[in-house]
Amino acid sequence: MKTTAKSPSNIAFIKYWGKKSEVLRLPANGSISMNLSNLWTTTTVEFDRKRKKDEVSIDGLADKKEIYRVIVHLNRIRKLAKITDKAKVVSKNNFPSSVGLSSSASGFAALTVAATKASGLDLSEKELSILARQGSGSACRSIPDGFVEWLDGNTSNSSYAVSLFLSDYWEIVDIVAIVSGEKKEVSTSEGQKLVKSSPFYGLRQKRIKDKIKLLKKYLREKRFKNFGELTESEALEVHAIMLTSNPSLIYWTAGTLELMKLVKKWRAGGLQVYFTINTGQEMHLFCQKKDINRVVGKLKELTFVKDHIINFPAKGAEICNTHLF
Repeated sequence: MKTTAKSPSNIAFIKYWGKKSEVLRLPANGSISMNLSNLWTTTTVEFDRKRKKDEVSIDGLADKKEIYRVIVHLNRIRKLAKITDKAKVVSKNNFPSSVGLSSSASGFAALTVAATKASGLDLSEKELSILARQGSGSACRSIPDGFVEWLDGNTSNSSYAVSLFLSDYWEIVDIVAIVSGEKKEVSTSEGQKLVKSSPFYGLRQKRIKDKIKLLKKYLREKRFKNFGELTESEALEVHAIMLTSNPSLIYWTAGTLELMKLVKKWRAGGLQVYFTINTGQEMHLFCQKKDINRVVGKLKELTFVKDHIINFPAKGAEICNTHLF
């Protein structure tokens, strides 16, 4: 059966950096994120017993490393479904991949939903989240709706994501500022293997549970200023771990750093806007709905900002009716 799924990318307010288990992709700590309305992956999967080998296309390209990851994930699903049929997979992103915008999160969430349905499985949201996590850790957060918590579990069955609030709960805006568009040199998976070499990693782990509790409180009470201050300091803390790892990880470009400084300047001038960054160079700016035009206007004045994408909180991964082949 041919099935297509669409999944959002997500942006982590509280991030995870490091793993308890590389094989199961169990994170070193829990995290909290928001699904993004205008960054998504669409994936169509069809299993066919007559097909002799898996055929995988991602954005029309044949990236051998990514294709291998997809086939490994298809094998997990085939094992669950007790089938051996080969699959055709076509996947398209509506945004640049491998630049720190979590294309693997939306990609593996969409693949998980489409492939399980196409194989005849009928999995719960929890089961889909657990399965998506094994393909790409943060993909588990793109399964539930809206504002999401990835629970800090020590086993595969206890490490999954749940919705804290639905997408219409709070009109926070995430504006992605594209300052580079180039692919990052070190992948997230490879970078995380260096985490314990940072002298500050242990201190972060001691504080992370309290930070998660605080962020959930700010979300629950819709306290934007407190929310913004905490997410911005969290992003800088995670990148401090990267910068002090051995070897060091420097994802930022000149544009990234310049925009950080400008956001602080805009805020000092009365505009409530805060930034966060994933493992890449592109920036996410948080503001309230009433300030969208002011923030976008300032971004348009900057020659080093190549594009911007406005996002609202979004639903999680879902089946759709328009196939890619």
